[in-house]
Amino acid sequence: MADRSDAASPPVFASEFSDRFRDLVLWRRDVRRFRTDALPEGAVERLIELACRAPSVGNCQPWRFVFVETAERRDVVKSAFKRANERALAGYEGERHALYASLKLEGLGCAPVQLAVFADEATDRGAGLGRQTMPETLHYSVVGAVHTLWLAARAQGIGVGWVSILDPQEVTRALDVPEAWKLVAYLCLGWPVEEHLDPELERAGWERRTEAAGLVVRR
Repeated sequence: MADRSDAASPPVFASEFSDRFRDLVLWRRDVRRFRTDALPEGAVERLIELACRAPSVGNCQPWRFVFVETAERRDVVKSAFKRANERALAGYEGERHALYASLKLEGLGCAPVQLAVFADEATDRGAGLGRQTMPETLHYSVVGAVHTLWLAARAQGIGVGWVSILDPQEVTRALDVPEAWKLVAYLCLGWPVEEHLDPELERAGWERRTEAAGLVVRR
């Protein structure tokens, strides 16, 4: 067995840090309104490095990050959003229809960075451990990486918006990635125009947040 006597000591997190971490979680927002200013060189790459420390089933690290940089590909994604958004709008009636039409649901036109995050379903890393009974944990692992990136970005004042009103197959074709890569998240990153503690959808009257006590069951 390897000698672990030289292993680094685990950190001790003071209560002040715990309070600040709570603030970080509470102030994490899904940003839709971005300034067009560029982010510092290497900033997103450093966020990805932290995201790659997220937990993954069988330690398979299935996440794949694609920077969407060309105007042509960004236009395809924006068009995909418009079509999907029109279909979604058609599914509502009355006040909900009017409210949905008023919502700002993406930052594709102004965010300086667009990042598509995929799950590599063909990865042989981890030798399938943990996926035999729950194969969906492969995608859950990618979601964990996205959330890690999200918190890390917020800690630096960088905003992140997750655009889910998209046809994933359209986006996958536009980005010319391997067939086994399945889109999990399409992210916009940049400096936010405004900061709010409450979620935008709650502020707009779309849905109110449920307290944790109403979401817990004991058996």
